[in-house]
Amino acid sequence: MGEDVRLRAVVELAQAMASAHTSNESWRAAALGARDALAGSFAALSVWERDLGQLKVLVNAGDLAPGEEEFPEDESYPVHRFPEIAEFLHERWAGGGEPNAWVETVDGPAAAAGQPGYCHQRVAALRRRGRGCCVVAPIVLHGRAWGELYVARRLGEPVFGRDDADFATVIASVVASGIAQTERLEEVRRLAFTDPLTGLANRRAVDMRLDEAVARHRTDGSVVSLVVCDLNGLKRVNDTHGHAVGDRLLERFGSLLSVCGARLPGALAARLGGDEFCLLTVGPPSDAVVEVADELCRRAAELELGEGVACGVASTGDAIGPLPSARRLFRLADAAQYRAKAARSVGPVVAGRDGGVLRLADEPPRPPVAGERRRFRGMT
Repeated sequence: MGEDVRLRAVVELAQAMASAHTSNESWRAAALGARDALAGSFAALSVWERDLGQLKVLVNAGDLAPGEEEFPEDESYPVHRFPEIAEFLHERWAGGGEPNAWVETVDGPAAAAGQPGYCHQRVAALRRRGRGCCVVAPIVLHGRAWGELYVARRLGEPVFGRDDADFATVIASVVASGIAQTERLEEVRRLAFTDPLTGLANRRAVDMRLDEAVARHRTDGSVVSLVVCDLNGLKRVNDTHGHAVGDRLLERFGSLLSVCGARLPGALAARLGGDEFCLLTVGPPSDAVVEVADELCRRAAELELGEGVACGVASTGDAIGPLPSARRLFRLADAAQYRAKAARSVGPVVAGRDGGVLRLADEPPRPPVAGERRRFRGMT
């Protein structure tokens, strides 16, 4: 392969990773770019999970052998079987050297006495999957071993040479740069769509997901449900015990919302701001959502220092009328939540179901608290 061809392959790989929108897209671009640049038939990208002591395969690209998946969920290998990643090469890096790629072939010998005991694992994998040779390039990120790039060729194709290994080392450094960029972008996205106190999704994330959910409802009739919760008593906790204690109450309720929401596949748990939270689901029937909302109310009432939660539910699975916009669903759920708060309801109020509001025995409806602000009033 000529220098111009290789240079063009590196540029295309870098561009493909730069244009990726998700980690999966970036990993796939890296593997496919490396496969094409090295004229291989297959490529894989793996990460070293130090805490678990294993190499986890992130993506397989190209001609997959039986049992291989493009994005495997559980394909991992004990790192002690590949000490060149965790120990052997790491010692070279610590001494100021650079991580170099190397080649294995299907005819390679098992580890000899006194030599690194890893060659036989690579050779066995080549034989098992019908491949003739591979080149393995360590990936170093932020000065540490991050994982490896693996490119293989079919049986009968030319064996990788020393120049291929050197080129694979260059490719691995380009991939490392692309991974670093993807991680930075993921962090920016995380900060943009995550509430910093609770770690839940924020209002921006909810708005985006709700628009998508309503569009899906119009397309295929999927049930979309929204649970809006207002944590009672936060102001009293802040005034009496301080904002640090109030923050802990918010965090605890956020964890409770996440735990309850996990019962609904694909549910998005979010903090909208202040003492207001929500749970958004697409797919589960409205009865299941109301059941979870009821559990949330019961468990929130048991939180120390808090005064429970006012909860309203709106679902396209109930008789709520036409849904011209996502905002209407939000308005209906918020109105139900307001009714629950005004009446001090012990359970959720459900739009389209509840003609009245359940009240605690001998308690009149509570008038709005002075200065209480409704965040969604005026939405159409």
